[in-house]
Amino acid sequence: MTVTGPPPGTVWMADHPLILAVPAFVPALIIAGVVGFIVVRDRRAERAENEAAAAEDDLAAANDREDGRNRPDQGDT
Repeated sequence: MTVTGPPPGTVWMADHPLILAVPAFVPALIIAGVVGFIVVRDRRAERAENEAAAAEDDLAAANDREDGRNRPDQGDT
């Protein structure tokens, strides 16, 4: 027995597994995109927050040096 193609005039509309899979993938891709967006936004905000804290610490240290606090030749009294 030889297997041949579909009879002449047959039109394939769609493959059923593909039709059933699309509704599952679209919401999953949307959710993954939203989660990725939130992660990137939070990491950028945390980086900016850490940079601001470091700048404040540097400024406080510079002010202390100008005021004469924590000189190496003097103790903390």
